[in-house]
Amino acid sequence: MWLNYFKIGWRSLWHNKGYSAINIFGLGLGMAVALLIGLWIRYELSYDQFFPGHAHASEVMVTMSGGGNVHTQAALSLAVKNELEKVTGVERVAESNWPEASSLIVGDKKISQFGMGVGEDFLRILDYPMIAGSRELALKDPNSIVLTASNAKSLFGDADPIGRMVKVDNQYDMKVTGVLADIPSNASVTFNYLVPFSFLERTRSWMQGARTQWPNNSFRMWASVRPGASLEAVNDQIAHVYRLSGDVNMKDFITFLHPASRWHLFSEFKNGVNTGGFIDYVRMFSLIGFLVLLIACINFMNLATARSDKRAREVGVRKAVGSGRREIIFQFLIESFLLTVIAFLFGLLLVQVVLPWFNKLAECEVAIPFGSAWFWVCMGLYMAITGVLAGSRPAFYLSAFRPVKVLKGSFKTGEGSTVGRKALVVLQFASSVALIIASVIIYQQIRHAQRRPKGYDPVRLVSTDNTADLSKNYKALRADLLASGVVEDVALGSGATWVDSHTMIGSWPGKVTADLLGTGIIGVDNDYFSTMGMSMKEGHNFNGLDPDADSAKIIVNEAALGAMGLKDPVGKLIRYYVGSDHGPVMKEAAIIGVVKNAIMESPYAPVAPALFQHQWGGSYVVYRLSDKVSPVEAIRRLTPIFEKYNPGFPYSYHFVDVDYASKFQLENLVGTLAAVFAGLTILISCLGLFALATYMATQRTREIGIRKVLGATVWQLWMLLSKDFLVLVGGSCLLAVPVAWLLLQHWLEQFNYRIHLGAGVFLLASGGALVITICTISYQAIRAATTDPVKSLRTE
Repeated sequence: MWLNYFKIGWRSLWHNKGYSAINIFGLGLGMAVALLIGLWIRYELSYDQFFPGHAHASEVMVTMSGGGNVHTQAALSLAVKNELEKVTGVERVAESNWPEASSLIVGDKKISQFGMGVGEDFLRILDYPMIAGSRELALKDPNSIVLTASNAKSLFGDADPIGRMVKVDNQYDMKVTGVLADIPSNASVTFNYLVPFSFLERTRSWMQGARTQWPNNSFRMWASVRPGASLEAVNDQIAHVYRLSGDVNMKDFITFLHPASRWHLFSEFKNGVNTGGFIDYVRMFSLIGFLVLLIACINFMNLATARSDKRAREVGVRKAVGSGRREIIFQFLIESFLLTVIAFLFGLLLVQVVLPWFNKLAECEVAIPFGSAWFWVCMGLYMAITGVLAGSRPAFYLSAFRPVKVLKGSFKTGEGSTVGRKALVVLQFASSVALIIASVIIYQQIRHAQRRPKGYDPVRLVSTDNTADLSKNYKALRADLLASGVVEDVALGSGATWVDSHTMIGSWPGKVTADLLGTGIIGVDNDYFSTMGMSMKEGHNFNGLDPDADSAKIIVNEAALGAMGLKDPVGKLIRYYVGSDHGPVMKEAAIIGVVKNAIMESPYAPVAPALFQHQWGGSYVVYRLSDKVSPVEAIRRLTPIFEKYNPGFPYSYHFVDVDYASKFQLENLVGTLAAVFAGLTILISCLGLFALATYMATQRTREIGIRKVLGATVWQLWMLLSKDFLVLVGGSCLLAVPVAWLLLQHWLEQFNYRIHLGAGVFLLASGGALVITICTISYQAIRAATTDPVKSLRTE
């Protein structure tokens, strides 16, 4: 019997090739989108699960309150470590710095990579897979280094790297004591090499007293919770650890462990509460995947119920010879399942073709796990559920036909089927219109932020990481760069489109509360503002001639001026924390100038307060290329200059406009995917609409012929066939607009600097949907209206 069901189902699909092709293509597209989104969600949910200890690993974080603001950060004091080690539920604690670039040299091989200095227990907390060496001993010797497999191969080829020497930053000889497997792309904490934290403490004077300096929040910290211990209980114990500093300004700091399971998807904190993060986009695309699949299933339902009179006699005959409703339901569900399997194979092929493009766009490594038994079990369930979802309404609707009416020829499709079909069309196009509106709004929000005045000129602006050699030879380097003819200006700074360090202003004239003002702090030389293209609002720049005099001066941005409420700020004295060999200390400085606001952090948020202090040095060399030479030629000519003064590093550079564009990476991804999926939903919906229009035109061929004989024009016949569809799509727009407005208004609320929703986008999207509908159905409507009525009526 089951074989017979499959034979009949296959014959039905083969006999109606056009209907089957539209259904397979539409359903295949929907299944491909849902499968692609499902694979991507699986990838995002798999973050940090590749190392065995992820269930117990956490990053230590602190929430700081002051000045009416609440800020959560991962940067904290080394003094916290001693207190965490005393907590019963904490198994291990390891400190680290932030990833920074260093050169690794072996013989004539020289590479620049990002790495960290970490505590001895780091590799037992984040127990990343290790190829060679012992994770317990690898970081004990201060002069040891742990490489990733690809770096070990780059430096040593196929030779065993363990025990071999690597020169770091052209200064320090380090012994290779371990090799880690290459860190996968779904890791939140990435690096190319590790050195012991004790090595950093020994070679950097400012870190040597940091373990007792509570205000020195410059480090990261990692901890593992003992098996069976409660994370909540541990957090309760460590919450007020900063009170042990005795500093009244830190009494409201709250310390807590942020578990590895939440690093990637739940990274956003607002007012000290973990509100979400990337999980919001995962949920959004889950909904989109479901909607696209639902739209494809709706096509199947609509076409099957629209063709109900074609199958009515078949159902009547089956029932007359003894078939029960159950057998007929099975028959139609098996037909649906057959079509679903073919559509799935088409969708699977489509996903495999687009995966390279998708991975490049999303910067991930999604792959179809063909070798996984679980994958095929899930895909079997996926096909079964889709087949039932697509075929349920036709199966239960068609199986309910009464054989007497059908075989007498008095059968007519009921009003219920028409109403249901119309409701499904409305739902289908409402989803499509909502996605179109969403993609347009996301694009407008990104463009709005991109066009926001930056406060500096990023065009042809380049930065290169500063090193000890570059700092030592900076004057000669600057002279050679300016003499090269390809550089217009050069400066030193601790940031270009970013702020590396933050501090707190303790006092200023007119201050009325005890709260500190949190602010970014950027070290610059006297050429920084001209090189960046930043403008002074009032006052003047550092003169650069007297370092001692400049060190007692400060420049503030407009945001800092507003936060302090200063009037006539030039010449006023402020006191703020600065780093020293003995930890952060309060320093007094006179404001000599106010620089116009520049976007140094998020382009969606208001410009944050910032201080600019003078320093001979900086994390970056910033230089502007001449517009008379192409960037490629400029880089070619600058390479030997940098290699001359920085022999331990390969020449590396970053275009500042590219770095700035990276701030929009997530929103660009969301906008692009939303636009692609919106286009696919419209395509799938139009396929169904085209098939329905074709069917309706065929059903009314004789009616059209009679109307033409009686004098109906092509326009009147077009309106006869089109008006129902236009009404349905118009209703879809009315349904989609308020739903889209509510969802997008909620999405925009996360941005301080955002667009305002206007009627134009909603009208444009609705009008576009109506135009697409007209184009889709007009071909069949006009074709039917221009058919010779003699041919239509000949068989009557």
